[in-house]
Amino acid sequence: MTTSSSERGVSLGMPELPAPAYPDDVRARLEADAREIIARYPDSRSALLPLLHLVQSEEGHVTRTGMQFCADTLKLTTAEVAAVATFYTMYRRRPSGDYQVGVCTNTLCAVMGGDAIFETLQEHLGVGNGETTDDGKVTLEHIECNAACDFAPVVMVNWEFFDDQTPASAKRLVDDLRADRPVQPTRGARLCTFKETARILAGFPDERPGAVEEGGSAGPASLVGLRLARGEAAPARVIHPRGGPQEVPQDTVHEPSPAEHLSSHDAPQETSASDPAHPAGPTAEEGE
Repeated sequence: MTTSSSERGVSLGMPELPAPAYPDDVRARLEADAREIIARYPDSRSALLPLLHLVQSEEGHVTRTGMQFCADTLKLTTAEVAAVATFYTMYRRRPSGDYQVGVCTNTLCAVMGGDAIFETLQEHLGVGNGETTDDGKVTLEHIECNAACDFAPVVMVNWEFFDDQTPASAKRLVDDLRADRPVQPTRGARLCTFKETARILAGFPDERPGAVEEGGSAGPASLVGLRLARGEAAPARVIHPRGGPQEVPQDTVHEPSPAEHLSSHDAPQETSASDPAHPAGPTAEEGE
């Protein structure tokens, strides 16, 4: 006895209809912007990433219509465009909020409190990962490392940094966003909406008065290594974790004694190199 596909609960479905076109006025505006973007590159297909940001700035996410526009403009297949749009997490595939609130849950941020922040915000906002609040203001997601480990735990809103966060400060942040209160990132210009951010990422200037001047560089903690390389930082201090003096004056050169080590990683290890009588290390007969 055979059963039909419908009886087995299998839906063969119908072929997906072509993506609807942009309205004429929208398409004309996007085509003008696209020409400006493509002119920056010797090969037009290199403009795909900023073009995806451009269409994302139109609707807040990359729609089938947006991918079709990119394909038509660059003479690519929609499969080629979709492969890129689905690879990079900065491109949204479904409607999202005015503010993308990303909580870093990579290793360092997680152990410093990122996991607790993410769980707190899920409960506080009543949404899960990748979901948007009912008012359309905030989309919450956990994100991978954003190269700000020295300020962990970090929350990003529309790719602007909010450093050294706690569950309480993160709750205040999303409450301010939902209430349309001014919010200033730890480093960088004041926030704009996700659509506005996408247009800036497409390569168009931020036209808000004073916004460019508000943008800052890396924070002080991120620049310590650079200052050390330039010889600009004070000499490093030697800290003794196991009793003894807590700090050696900076003008004192400390030479550890043979029996002293500064950390467990510096402790002498018994290896073949420390046994002149057996330079190749201990040997054992086969089967021992």
